[in-house]
Amino acid sequence: MSKADNMLSILWLLRSGKKMTAQQLADELEIHIRTVYRCIDSLCASGVPIIADSGPNGGYRILGDFAESPLLFDADEQKALVHASIFAKEAGYPFSAELERALEKLKRYTNEKQLDQMERHGRGVSVIYPPVGEKQSVFLQQLEEAAAEGRSLVMEYARGKDSAVESRVFDCYGIIHWKGSWYTAGFCRLRQGLRSFRVDRIVRLEPSDHRFERPADFSAKDFLLGGLLPSSLREESLVTVRITGHDRVLNELQNHWMFGHTLVRRSEGEAEFKMDSSALYTYVPYYLLPYGKALTIREPDRLVRRMAGICADMAGHYEGMNKEAE
Repeated sequence: MSKADNMLSILWLLRSGKKMTAQQLADELEIHIRTVYRCIDSLCASGVPIIADSGPNGGYRILGDFAESPLLFDADEQKALVHASIFAKEAGYPFSAELERALEKLKRYTNEKQLDQMERHGRGVSVIYPPVGEKQSVFLQQLEEAAAEGRSLVMEYARGKDSAVESRVFDCYGIIHWKGSWYTAGFCRLRQGLRSFRVDRIVRLEPSDHRFERPADFSAKDFLLGGLLPSSLREESLVTVRITGHDRVLNELQNHWMFGHTLVRRSEGEAEFKMDSSALYTYVPYYLLPYGKALTIREPDRLVRRMAGICADMAGHYEGMNKEAE
């Protein structure tokens, strides 16, 4: 470790309230005892009130209220870091291992009461996300580092399972975690425009010799959502979707990302949305299916017909299975 790391580690150990000899500090940190003396001298010179008690029960300790003062994080901040690490790990955050190591350092230099509190709060939070494979995690690290360093990547990408793989030079402006999946957004030099890509469809990434400057006002999150919401579409492509039902069910529908962003009017027992016409034939019917008869589509007629067709297909599928079973 560097001298600064050693000094901080010694400060954490003494701040826990324990009195420790130079040899105990050296053994704990696996450094030479002379390094401990130099670090203690530097800490004292910087204003840390370290007292050296002599005698059989002697050792170094921190004077007065300094040991109780928040050096870096208070109890609530420590709790938040523990919870953040749980969310990050389960979401497939590409630097989860580094975050875990940082937390281990934090736990190592806390007193028993603080450590017990962190452990208890850590057991109180659970997160469920689809697992992220090792290959995807490596790609996420490469993309994040490329965005930070302004270095372009050569990316091989497949749009679907049976799609051909295309190679392109990609300027990554950021990575986004959305609805259990990871995406990346930036400038595609093959298409000469801004694009977003699913990270789980990336086949290969390699650094290139190209450099780029990320636009200061670019938001990867806003760009990704902008391609799905009507604000990015012309008014003539939007269709009014009117749905009635119990207010409790309509409130739940509004919590969905698409319906929440496309709501234009809400009254008792009714909600009105403005949606892209193409969405009426793709994902909108499947988002509404789980509500069954709790919701009723009043308009447009084509969405009603689409829902009826999907339900008829499902009924035919299971009726066929029932006949086979007989």
